[in-house]
Formats: sequence, structure tokens, C-alpha cells
Amino acid sequence: MRALGVPFETLDFIYEKSRNFDTLNKNLAAEVIGAAKGGSVAYCVDGSAGEDASAEIVAKKCRNVRIIGGVSKSAHAFSAAKVFGGGASVSAYDIDSFDRAVLPLAVYDLDCDLIAGDVKLKLCEMFGDEADAVFVSEEGVRPVKLYEADRQKGYGPFAALVIDRIPLLKKKRFDYEDLLEVLRLLRAPDGCPWDRVQTHESIRANMIEEAYELVDAIDLQDDAKICEETGDVLMQGAFHSVLGEERGAFTCADVLSEVCGKLIFRHSHIFGEDKASDESGALSVWEKNKREEKGQKTAGDSVSDVPKSFPAAMRAQKVGKRASKWGYDFKDAQEAAEKVKEELSELLAAIGEGDKAHICEEAGDLLFSAVNVGRLAGADCETALRESTDKFVGRFLATEALILQEGKKMEDLSPEELWSYYERAKRAHEDQKN
Repeated sequence: MRALGVPFETLDFIYEKSRNFDTLNKNLAAEVIGAAKGGSVAYCVDGSAGEDASAEIVAKKCRNVRIIGGVSKSAHAFSAAKVFGGGASVSAYDIDSFDRAVLPLAVYDLDCDLIAGDVKLKLCEMFGDEADAVFVSEEGVRPVKLYEADRQKGYGPFAALVIDRIPLLKKKRFDYEDLLEVLRLLRAPDGCPWDRVQTHESIRANMIEEAYELVDAIDLQDDAKICEETGDVLMQGAFHSVLGEERGAFTCADVLSEVCGKLIFRHSHIFGEDKASDESGALSVWEKNKREEKGQKTAGDSVSDVPKSFPAAMRAQKVGKRASKWGYDFKDAQEAAEKVKEELSELLAAIGEGDKAHICEEAGDLLFSAVNVGRLAGADCETALRESTDKFVGRFLATEALILQEGKKMEDLSPEELWSYYERAKRAHEDQKN
């Protein structure tokens, strides 16, 4: 530069007075911006300008600085580790914001064991403790396991950690893309004979079954089972995504875009201009946006949109709730209870007639009316009915146990005797609760 008559200045002295990379980048940027006040300057960085935080600060704050980059730190790391074809890269100081398990990966700016520890924790969560990596420094290149990333010698401004592509069957940690790849392999011509022949319709019941198993795990408060069953539900959704992809109906990216867009649109009190100060307000905004999204302009549109595949009690409660939003409802649970009496009377009359079709109709009316009472009383009727059924099963088993303890058989007892044992079992259960 001197030979060309161009004045230049090194900024080595700033390295010496800076405590860490954050301070260094701010100090470098401040020095360059200060120099630019006297005229145009060129700022030569020792790596890629796109990877240099000080260059980013300068570019945002000063227009009369030309930034000239060199060989990027990530490119140097990939080359040293003999990983070719490019890949993702991130500064060790930005590792907390790196949340995509993309390989190959180069993490540069490993200037000390402390920051290397942060990198290790993040990458071990993504790829597993035993994943193979390469540590690159001015002292050389050596293979390491991820859990050893903070136990190396040679940390400094040019140290980096490189992870190459990991074959699917050697992975210990997986992401959503891996799940899709597994399903595509299973659906391939040389894949699993069972998976290859499945359709949306053939695995429909599987989704219902897996959803119920997840609900059961939640009721048990078993975190291990919740984790497992959540994965099974996610797999069912991914399976339908792959089936849609094969038919050209929609892609997996369409599915994710749809749900993310839906969440953003319906939460306009978070991402838009609507306001909601409490849970009730948030739910009202959600319902308003949902009706708009689905084009539900009338009461009938809203009520008829409740899925017919819902469990009966759940669907009845949902239909009643939707109708109530349009003013079509009882005043309160007490008024709804009068309808139960009316429907019970009609059911008894139908029983007297002996007409099975009429009995079935009136039994349904009675059950629907009972759900309305529960809904207006604030109960989740699906949960309430399930818990009552569980309670009955428990008492039935306790009744049978009492009868067997006394050397008797349930089928030999009169209804009055059975009821007596049932009451004993019920009292014993209540005493245990108290």
C-alpha cells in the first residue's frame, strides 16, 4: 500500500484493548466510522465481510466506507476440515440464535473455552454428544467428539468447529426433515410393504388412536409417555403431508406455512392491532378471526362447521357453544335443566310405545339436553363423562372385590344385594378420598 502511495493504518492496537469479540467489533467499527468523518476510507477485514460483525455495524452506520473482505473464516474452516460443497456457518457469539440443524456446519470465532462451552451445549442438543466434528485452529486440525469441543488447545480468533453431514442411520438426534426423509424412504418402491400401500383413509383411525393415547399420557402426567405420544401424533401429521406431496395436492412446506400463517392471523392481539387483556378476550379475538378465515358469515356456517367426527358429547357441546354466540341458547343451566325433564318424559313415553326408532331419537334428545346443562354450568362434558365412566368402572371393580372376599358370586346375587355391595364400595371410596 505504501508503494502505491496509499496511506493505511492497521487496527491491531484495538485487539489489544478489547476484552471480548463483542467489545472488539464495536471498537473496530467506531474507529473506522471516526476515520470516515474526514473522507472516504476502505476497510479491509481479515475474513468475509458478510461474517464480520464490525463490518456489519460500519455498513449500517456509514455510507462512505468501502468494505473489502478476504477469505471467510467459515470457508477456511471447511477447507481445512476437508468438507467441500459449502454449508451453514455461524459465529460462536451468535450460537444462541442458531436453531436449524443444518449440515455441514462451521462455527467460527471460538476464541476461548468459555464460548466453546456454549457452542458445545447448543450443538450437542442438536446433534448428540458423540457426533463427530473437526476442530480447526492455528495449531492444526484434529477430529473431536462434540462433547470435547470445550477441551481443546488453540482457541483464538481463527479457531472453528466443523461438523460434516451425518448419514441418517448414524444420527442420534433428528429433526422434522429427518422424519419426512424416513417416511419417504418407507414409501419408496423398495420401502416397507405396509407403508407403501397406505392412504389418507387407511390411516385415518390411526390419527384418532394416537391422539387419544396422547390425551391418556397427559391425564397420567407421565412426561416420558407425553413425549413419546406427541411424537406419534406428529408422525401421523407428517405421514399425511407426505401422502399429499405424492399426489401433488400439497407439500410439507404448504402444511407448515398454513399452520404458521393461521397462528399469526388468529393471534391478531399479538401480531396485529387487536387488543386482549385476558384469556377471555384472547379467545374472543381468536374466534372472530377464525370465522373470518373460514368465511363463516352466518350462524349456520359456524354451527355446521363443527366436525362430525368429534366424539358425540364433544360435538354436542361445541355445537351448543357455537349456537350460543348467536343468541340461540338457554338463559342458564337451571332453565336448560327444565328441558332435560321434558326430554326424559318424552323418552319414557317412547319406551311405553315400544318404538325403537322413537326411543333412540328421544334418548339422543335427552343426552343433548344434558350436555347443554353441563355446558352452561361450566363443565367440559366430554371430560366429565369420561371421568364418570372411570369412576363407575372403579366402583364396579371394588363392588366385585367385596363380593368375592365374602365367597360369593356377583351373578348369584339379587339386584338389591348388588346395590348394597355397590353402596359399601362407594362409601369406602369416599372415605379414602377424605
